[in-house]
Amino acid sequence: MNTRPVYTTAQIREIEFRVLHAPNPPALMEIAGLAAAGIARDRLLAQDKDRVLVLAGPGNNGGDAFVVARHLKAWGMKVTLAFTGEAEKLPQDARCAMQRWHEAGGTFETVFPTDKHAAQQWDAVIDGLFGIGLDTARLLPERYREVIRYVNSLNVPVLALDIPSGLTSDTGEVQDICIHAAFTATFIALKPGLLTNDGRNYCGEILVCNLGLQSDTLITAQSWLLDHQHIKTCLPTPRLANSHKGTFGSIGILGGATGIVGAAVLAGRAALNLGAGRVYLGLLADADHVPVIDYGQPELMLRSPRELLRQVELLDCLVIGPGLGNEIAACDFLQQALHSDLPLVLDADALNLIARHEELNKALKRRQAPGVLTPHPAEAARLLHVTKDDIQQNRPRAACELAKKFNCPLVLKGAGSICAYPDGSHYFSPTGNPGLSTAGTGDVLSGFLGALLAQKLTVEKALLLSVYLHGAAADRLLDQMGGPLGMTASEIIPSARSLLNYWIYDGSQGSIKINNQEER
Repeated sequence: MNTRPVYTTAQIREIEFRVLHAPNPPALMEIAGLAAAGIARDRLLAQDKDRVLVLAGPGNNGGDAFVVARHLKAWGMKVTLAFTGEAEKLPQDARCAMQRWHEAGGTFETVFPTDKHAAQQWDAVIDGLFGIGLDTARLLPERYREVIRYVNSLNVPVLALDIPSGLTSDTGEVQDICIHAAFTATFIALKPGLLTNDGRNYCGEILVCNLGLQSDTLITAQSWLLDHQHIKTCLPTPRLANSHKGTFGSIGILGGATGIVGAAVLAGRAALNLGAGRVYLGLLADADHVPVIDYGQPELMLRSPRELLRQVELLDCLVIGPGLGNEIAACDFLQQALHSDLPLVLDADALNLIARHEELNKALKRRQAPGVLTPHPAEAARLLHVTKDDIQQNRPRAACELAKKFNCPLVLKGAGSICAYPDGSHYFSPTGNPGLSTAGTGDVLSGFLGALLAQKLTVEKALLLSVYLHGAAADRLLDQMGGPLGMTASEIIPSARSLLNYWIYDGSQGSIKINNQEER
């Protein structure tokens, strides 16, 4: 069961081509413009707010804007349309849309009103400057940059048509400047740039207008947006009354070098709170720095790394990397882990060591047992031998390259985390917020993932559920705290535990219920 499909610009163009070259093709621009006009009327405007500035650019996105303007005018709105292109250079459908605007009595400005007094004339703005074909490899001409700066300075809601102008559809990259939209009406299907990287900052609420098309019947999707309906299919089954700690797996966590023991402890606490039956910590820290017990979570069983690796037959999953460090001993332990038959979660320093040492790199590629990588952009850059900027410029491509290179599923963390698989399929997670930008949250995610694998979830289900849950737990905290400042990794753990219990049991405790009824 897949969720909403996500398509690249090339795939959207292919869908449009197939639809428009079929017998009796629908008028897609007219359908898109009417749908967006309805959103503008219902979401942006009210009886006492009816003054709309519509920006029409030089391509088909401008054509959509002409259609929106025509419908808003017909519904009694006071519409000012600013056209930034050249009429004779418009594509055919956009020229027709402009002609129908003129036939409806509409006019347009070619000099954009950017003075301070004009700012008081608008209750809302429709952004139809640039659509999904925009190439942000080059800076926009200054006249467009001036328009975008002006719109962003207005204290009014903006509806972007298809994608906010300045945002790259396939990557979510903003080269320099972009429209800040309150809403984005995206046509046919979702695009990657709306869901990851800078797109999360600029799109506002995304509304998909499918234009009456079933896009996944026209082109087979390779990427999807996760939603709760899909996550429900990934949940562990409710626990039976006749179960015990051995039923829910044993997980080992190897890391915690001197000075960074907390990383392994966080991963261990996360695993325990997400339902693992037993959690063992193999800490690399010097004996003088290794605690005998974690007094905050005494259920954790502390071991030396050698003791832990001698007991691999007792484990159902091994997480290696949180606080692992980069010493020779860390390399040796990682080598042993890579040669084991255990499902592995590879995080943090484990990824850095694999990027640095060819032997470890080859050992990972040769593995037959399940494994999952959890890089952030800097770690992904080291693994691919590129820069962090290269990763961020095209996060979906980078995630898929990594998954294919190591033949291993992974999550590329960041704004709009991407779960990718070796066959090129990938999922975008809609959950999470800037509160996760703090030390230790990645360690917590590794613990979640390891706990679910230890409970015998498949790699795909464990990966999608842990990433979605991790972000959802942070979103719940965001609501409780009123903002992201000061959110800590430790706070994510109980929030996630509570959410997961709610999702699985939906309020049902599973206890024996006996109802006494009086005889009548």
